[in-house]
Amino acid sequence: MEDGDITKEIDEVFEQNESKGNFSKEILISDKKLAKICKTNFTIQPSECQDLLLVAKSSRILDECLDSLIGRLSSSCETSPCPSASSTDSSEFRLSCDTGSTERMKSSLFRVTWWFEDLGAFDINLIEMLVKMMVSKNFDHGIISRFLFYYQKSRFASVSSDEKVKIVETFVEMLYSLDLSTLSYKSLFETLRVALTLNINKGCRNKLESMIGSLLDQATLDNLLVPSPAERTYLYDVNLVLRFLKYFLGKGAFYLPLSRLKKVANLIDLYIAEVSPDPSLKLSKFLALIRALPDSARDSYDRVYHAVDLYLEVHSGLSEEDKVKVCCGINYEKLSSEAVNHIAQNTKIPPKSAAQALISQQCKLQSLLEDTNQPKPIMETTCSFAERECARKKNECHEQIVLYARKLNLSDEKEKLKAHLQGMQWRVLELEKVCKKMQTQMTKMMKSRLPNNTTPKSLPRLCS
Repeated sequence: MEDGDITKEIDEVFEQNESKGNFSKEILISDKKLAKICKTNFTIQPSECQDLLLVAKSSRILDECLDSLIGRLSSSCETSPCPSASSTDSSEFRLSCDTGSTERMKSSLFRVTWWFEDLGAFDINLIEMLVKMMVSKNFDHGIISRFLFYYQKSRFASVSSDEKVKIVETFVEMLYSLDLSTLSYKSLFETLRVALTLNINKGCRNKLESMIGSLLDQATLDNLLVPSPAERTYLYDVNLVLRFLKYFLGKGAFYLPLSRLKKVANLIDLYIAEVSPDPSLKLSKFLALIRALPDSARDSYDRVYHAVDLYLEVHSGLSEEDKVKVCCGINYEKLSSEAVNHIAQNTKIPPKSAAQALISQQCKLQSLLEDTNQPKPIMETTCSFAERECARKKNECHEQIVLYARKLNLSDEKEKLKAHLQGMQWRVLELEKVCKKMQTQMTKMMKSRLPNNTTPKSLPRLCS
């Protein structure tokens, strides 16, 4: 039957049943004819297609067609041995089948997706109606999202720019109605890159960015390296990543699992390292990237420090005040000894900031000593001398560091103070070694004092 004949047939059916009011009882559509009717909407001319859609809506014929179609699609998915077809990063479904059952997997995949190509020719308006009905009937969101990504790619090859805008905007609205966990972040980023080349409305773009931001812990560094808009001078779109972070945090970091926060922190640290050499990157944006996540998201600030070091090297014209601001993004207490030692020798770091790093390191050691310095009564006499020696050396280091820090405002003594601060850092490291050695000696002494038939008690550590 030709397309024009099918259109004529639908008109005749509509006229014959117009007076009956209930088409669900009167109109019987075979699977074969249903497929032809659906296909007709897209093989005839646009004007005819629009007329047909109007007729179908007014007569409820289209609802009957879509309802029957969804029923058959649901049946085909239910017969598949693999129950889940949720969207993933890869091009394959997450099938819970044995890896050796390749043929069965292919067969199952076909039973779930056989209709993708057939429905790929549908008009975007009809797809929107179909998806809304699928969602209302609790159709698998993973299958819906996979079909939508397929539909977008297949349709883009043959439509104009205006039609692409319409498809993307409708496409994003449909994705936004689905369960977020069923969406592929890789496909979302691909959609975003397409959307950035089109003039889509702001509301649509915000929804797309919010979906991506909510899944930021699944992203990769390559996903985030989006070129900046043409009117901007900086290399990468830092504002976009900041918006992703805003959506990721949502109601607050308190509501997010720490594991997800740490994944994003690791990703952002990699991103900061990539953008820090950009000479056009403003100080405010650089600091915003560092401070966007809570301190608890990072176990170490070593990578942040190295990014700061690179930023200061590229932006050598910054004032002393701005350099201090940059360094304020570092939590010195979460720096390794190697990083603190590097700071002490780094001429790009302001002396005031270097002193703060050394003081923080010394305070961390002091806190560690206080937490572990709780000897048992049997060790009280033996440990008293060691405790006094550790405390004396520790206080001496602290007093000298504070003394030097007070003189940092004298510009003519900066280099001299740098050398002193470096020396103090080495003294802190030496103090750590001495404490560890004393701990070992005291443990041996304790063992020699205990009777052979007595089980020795565990000793608290004075130092670590």
